[in-house]
Amino acid sequence: MEVQERLNDVVSRIRASEQAAKRAENAVTLVAVSKTFDADAIRPAIAAGQRVFGENRVQEAELKWPALRLETPDVELHLIGPLQSNKAADAVALFDVIETIDREKIARAVSAEMKRQGRILRLYVQVNTGLEPQKAGVAPEDTAAFVELCRGELAMRIEGLMCIPPVDENPGPHFALLQKLAGECGLDKLSMGMSGDFETAIAFGATSVRVGSAIFGAR
Repeated sequence: MEVQERLNDVVSRIRASEQAAKRAENAVTLVAVSKTFDADAIRPAIAAGQRVFGENRVQEAELKWPALRLETPDVELHLIGPLQSNKAADAVALFDVIETIDREKIARAVSAEMKRQGRILRLYVQVNTGLEPQKAGVAPEDTAAFVELCRGELAMRIEGLMCIPPVDENPGPHFALLQKLAGECGLDKLSMGMSGDFETAIAFGATSVRVGSAIFGAR
């Protein structure tokens, strides 16, 4: 199956999941995760109408997206992988959305770079719902205070929360927790759900899902 066919299949599944969850049509944005795929692999998805893409690494994105954006200026690019503070300047210059604000050092670096570059990015706070030591993210109990720091002192545009549930657990309770935390913070955007569980995430209120292998194939 070609990229365009797989993309159409994923979009159809998203729309069916919206309907099953009694949500409005087009309530969920598809973030096509193009990490590890080169520009030639991405172009068919763009040609099929996909405009929102996600990348894990700043350095990798810098190799392919400047040229792709010259071809298709209305593409929206999300950073969905961990950000190091020494890459904050590059990330703010290249991305439209950073979904992985996960600690004060990163928040301060991104805030400073947005002011320096005169750019206003849309931002998500990553929550470590499974409290996994090897995974980035704010602890659930610290989420409200961290969001307040970002919105208040740092004047950042936090629009939602993001999570990656543990691979060996039922994702439903993690999605429910993220939805609860977002409500407590007054946030209405939830980035959750990937190729294997995005339909479940939509049932729990996801407003965007990050799907890679179901569109581009195995890495």
